[in-house]
Amino acid sequence: MLMNSASTGSELYLDLLKKILTNTLHATEPDVDEIQERFVIQFLHHYIQGPAISMLPRCRLDNLQACLTDVIARNIPGDCIETGVWRGGAAIFMRAVLRTYNEADRLVWVADSFEGLPEPDAERFPREAKAYHGAMMRKAFDHLAASLEEVQANFKAFGLLDDNVRFLKGWFKDTLPKAPIERLAVMRLDGDYYESTMDALTNLYDKVSIGGYVIIDDYGEDSWTYCRQAVDEFRKLRGISDPMVQVDRPCFFWRRSA
Repeated sequence: MLMNSASTGSELYLDLLKKILTNTLHATEPDVDEIQERFVIQFLHHYIQGPAISMLPRCRLDNLQACLTDVIARNIPGDCIETGVWRGGAAIFMRAVLRTYNEADRLVWVADSFEGLPEPDAERFPREAKAYHGAMMRKAFDHLAASLEEVQANFKAFGLLDDNVRFLKGWFKDTLPKAPIERLAVMRLDGDYYESTMDALTNLYDKVSIGGYVIIDDYGEDSWTYCRQAVDEFRKLRGISDPMVQVDRPCFFWRRSA
């Protein structure tokens, strides 16, 4: 039987895109639940030294797709944003989903320094500072830096660099307070550190529509970041009781109800 429906074509396209973005068309992604030392080596070879455009495991892209298709189905108003984009893979995928569903009025905001991670305050955030200055982060990972031109070229390679993609270049504390974003349906935070996470929540959360999603990429990481602390403090301060839902070991999300 021929598979000729539009929905089947869309699903095949998005599935293939996920494999290309994550370098899993012919390779196996690193196991996030592997022993830390072994995972880091696999991560380095597969993502940093490989052709991957996203370092997200497939399950996180599946989660992102589910959030996007849900807000589309329920007509939740707003754009999409990722804060901390590396080579742009997750943001490219967001644009692909919106294009696939003919969501012409939603924008994808791509926020990053495009110079790598900011240096953490060593007194306030010693774990982050230790990781930042470690040999692996400095020499092998280059502080996860990818230039604006590289990210734009990646969007263009997939035919997804258009007027519905907006770039916010600079540190979040400088760009997010004045970003011309009116409303968000999906907000994906991947700023790694406490301050980057708090900057995004403080400046963007009020723009998330009721029924929209907040995804925290590093909430479950406690050995090198205070991301969880930032999220917990913000949720407590704002009285947010929406349940946190786990995607995989590090990644969690919630749907805004009030």
